[in-house]
Amino acid sequence: MGQTALKTILVVDDDEDIGESIVDALSEEGYNIIHVDNEEGALNFLDKKRVDLVITAIKTPEIDGMRLLSIAKERYPETGVIMVANSENIELTIRAIKAGATDLQIKPINIEKLKISVGEALKDRIILADSIENPHPLDSKYGLMGFVGNSEKMRKVYETIIRVAPAMTTVLITGETGTGKNLVARAIHHNSPRKDKPFIELSCAALPETIMESELFGHERGAFTSAVKQKKGRFELANGGTLFLNEISDISPYTQVKLLRVLEDKEFERVGGIETISVDVRLIAATNKNLEKAIEDGKFREDLYYRLRGVTIDLPPLRQRKEDIPLLVETFIKQSARLNNVKVKGITDQAMQFLIEYDWPGNVRELKNCIEGMAIMAKGSILGVNDLPKYIRRSGDDKWQVNIHVGMSVRDAERELIAETLRYTNNNKALAAKILNMGLRTLFRKVKEYDIN
Repeated sequence: MGQTALKTILVVDDDEDIGESIVDALSEEGYNIIHVDNEEGALNFLDKKRVDLVITAIKTPEIDGMRLLSIAKERYPETGVIMVANSENIELTIRAIKAGATDLQIKPINIEKLKISVGEALKDRIILADSIENPHPLDSKYGLMGFVGNSEKMRKVYETIIRVAPAMTTVLITGETGTGKNLVARAIHHNSPRKDKPFIELSCAALPETIMESELFGHERGAFTSAVKQKKGRFELANGGTLFLNEISDISPYTQVKLLRVLEDKEFERVGGIETISVDVRLIAATNKNLEKAIEDGKFREDLYYRLRGVTIDLPPLRQRKEDIPLLVETFIKQSARLNNVKVKGITDQAMQFLIEYDWPGNVRELKNCIEGMAIMAKGSILGVNDLPKYIRRSGDDKWQVNIHVGMSVRDAERELIAETLRYTNNNKALAAKILNMGLRTLFRKVKEYDIN
């Protein structure tokens, strides 16, 4: 019980008998149980203290479980929520799970099933909390490099990874080049029951159709001129594990048909072969293209698209999570110092500001390469503005054009500067306050004072 004894569970149910039965059963397991009988009491408790798990009635006169679920997940994304309903309702179950519920239990409560559900929810919470609190969320636990960020957008990515990893469903990862789609695929694999089996990756970009077919499905000796011996394809090599197909939008219509068959029937023949080979492979696909547009243009099969997108994970570009840039820069400086044997230890606030202001079309990959190059070429131990590439310094000079002119009052000038900074940071007030060299409370006060929307 050593680990569970410290876990706090909030039970929200106005049915005294059910509430007490849950409290008694889980207290025996060593959990710290808090029981309230109304939604207001639950929200008051969540205002004061973070909990590891919430178990709530889904709908009673005193409790709106869906609203409570929404608020709990907004405040504490890593906290699991188990819903309790009066009857089995498929539509309600789907709504609850889509909204972020960990599980749905039906009254009368089966205590043993509830205990199992609680154990699974808390296990997910431990992994997810590590992802959120550790600036290298999946690095230390699973040996993955480059996954850094505590922004709300990345928290949602971490949460989706944890939820989808144990399942067999296909996953479609979308996002611009350089956002880390391969890292997401590896994270899903390493968090899944297949983690000890092969993880095989294939980039579909710019491969000719004949080579692509052979790469995926293998070939028999003599299948074509250069086929001097039998070769296993990626599906065979990934048997029992995970196959990651990057840039899936680039495969030809013919190969799309064969891929669809494998997904549906889990079998195929090698190129030039007649033997049907069965495989057990989980497929993860990724693309930086709009597949729905490709379907409209007749370049991608609609049935394959629906088969691939069991769950979709959309990775945000770096320009939409600029609050992660300081942490990323710090991480890449440390990595560069270790891998390239350089003595750079940090970066000036002014140089950091240029990095935050730049839009990073190449995303995290571009930022990493930029910091690595700066660290290698730097003359001192602290990176400064002069160490920045010229294109970043130029973009910083162009970025800040605020409409302030002679004759404008100081009040109006300050309002314009604050409003423009908030527009630039996508209303991220913490980042805006840092850029303006202003306290966060002061910024909130001035936003209200100037009626900035």
